[in-house]
Amino acid sequence: MTTPDDRDDPFTDHPVDRDAAPQYVLPLVVRIEREDPPGRTDALETAARAVLTLLSDERSAEPDGEWARVVRDWQDARIRKVVRRARRGEWRRAEELPGITVTGRTAQVRVFPPVPLDGWPRELAKLQVSGTELDDPGPLAGTDPAEPVLWLNPGVTMSAGKAMAQAGHGAQLLWWALSEADRQAWRKTGFALAVRTASPAAWLRLRSADLPVVQDAGFTEVTPGSETVIATHPSLNTQ
Repeated sequence: MTTPDDRDDPFTDHPVDRDAAPQYVLPLVVRIEREDPPGRTDALETAARAVLTLLSDERSAEPDGEWARVVRDWQDARIRKVVRRARRGEWRRAEELPGITVTGRTAQVRVFPPVPLDGWPRELAKLQVSGTELDDPGPLAGTDPAEPVLWLNPGVTMSAGKAMAQAGHGAQLLWWALSEADRQAWRKTGFALAVRTASPAAWLRLRSADLPVVQDAGFTEVTPGSETVIATHPSLNTQ
């Protein structure tokens, strides 16, 4: 079986191989304090940047990195991400586990190296996974044409936690679609990006372009095969 190191698109593989491989999940934990929850869009953007930060970290990216083997095994199987929420002591215990915390304007998201589907660390397994709902505090600013944008499908309704995982998928697909030079340039910006919901007309235009598209497996919330995110980058063809 080919690996992410020697194929152009690590999502492109024979389904039987991907299903037969040991299955892993990438855990993400978002900090949600009752008195001061993060904004929804900032949480989505921070989750996407957390995934990119882990993928580019030398512990994942270097062949002999501490997390390299488990990241490769995760990418060789179904690409799963699960977002759980924590507050106060739960968050402090989560931060004690190996991982990376990424901070946005209002959000904090900690990403951990992949774990087996049934092998979550005890501190994370007890965290709740459903019902993560967030709101934006006000109107969103426009997008910067020089920055990548992860466009959400206007016809698919998702909880904040599900949408965070989908934004992470979109960021990961975009990372794989870029040249090494574009990756490094993006990394130098701290993975600047925006997450927005496309208008129905814009979504149709995006679907006709040669862009990374997340097609969800439908394990939770959405219908299998739903297209949830389309990723854009200035270096990719959008015509």
